[in-house]
Amino acid sequence: MALDFPVVWAAIIAFAVLAYVVLDGFDLGVGILFPLFPEKHDRDVMMNTIAPVWDGNETWLVLGGGGLLAVFPLAYAIILPALYAPLIAMLVALIFRGVAFEYRWRTKRGERLWDWSFAGGSAMAAFCQGIALGALVQGIPVANRAYAGGWWNWLTPFSIGTGIALIIGYTLLGATWLVMRTSGELAARARRIALPAAILTVIAIGSVSLWTPFLKPQYLDRWFSYPTAIFSVVLPLLVLASFVSLIVALRIRHDTWPFVSALGLFVLAYAGIGISFYPYIIPETLTIWEAAAPEESLIFMLIGAAILVPLILIYTAYAYWVFRGKVDPEEGYH
Repeated sequence: MALDFPVVWAAIIAFAVLAYVVLDGFDLGVGILFPLFPEKHDRDVMMNTIAPVWDGNETWLVLGGGGLLAVFPLAYAIILPALYAPLIAMLVALIFRGVAFEYRWRTKRGERLWDWSFAGGSAMAAFCQGIALGALVQGIPVANRAYAGGWWNWLTPFSIGTGIALIIGYTLLGATWLVMRTSGELAARARRIALPAAILTVIAIGSVSLWTPFLKPQYLDRWFSYPTAIFSVVLPLLVLASFVSLIVALRIRHDTWPFVSALGLFVLAYAGIGISFYPYIIPETLTIWEAAAPEESLIFMLIGAAILVPLILIYTAYAYWVFRGKVDPEEGYH
């Protein structure tokens, strides 16, 4: 049977975006949590937990964005003008965060400034990612295969809500990551933060999920008509199971399982978005086949992806394996 190359590439890009969200999500969450840990030693340990992996996590953002440009150029040409403001703000925030990561170790006088730059950059990046997602879910006006909206179309109550929801979710990932990677009072405080963050995350997932089907007829039909209505029952049950697993793991003071359960919540929420979207890449406007590059280009790039993606996965898995376990609070980042 012949491969449907646009579908294959849609799956690859979707995987890259999911990998970015769950991997960079927890280190953004660590930055968001900075104001709740005012002691310098705690902040040093928090940064040491993500120092070996944070830069590599952003590889998936490059792969997702670059893949969209190369494989679905029409979608890229429509989405980028619609989301210039939040995406540029996100990139600026990531720059501030990256610079702060390096500079706070090199200065004493400006350490507080760079701490706040790290926290603010992390929160702003998360908020802008959520806004971009919300703006895409609510729909982008298109006319003659080009963006037909205004400068502020992305700014709506729904997109602001998804921005806040993502900050809450990343906070949960960051807290459970610290539970897994740190010890002593720092881990205990992260555990205390993770519990309300988990409750708020599930509330945010539920609120956005209930809101989404009423944004467009496509979503309402997808979620409440057979056979896809089955997902309307299965996904909430799986979310509930992940939430219960997370709460129980926190209660019994398990180190690893809270983080795994939090990742489960994100994967399920992402699956819900995928179910709502497919087969569109821009809801109700552009399918993945209409947006795809010529098949010859897809085949050529797929050869490269078949080599590159496994290498990235191997490198990522190796990095996490080498730096597994609890962080020594006396070690430093250099």
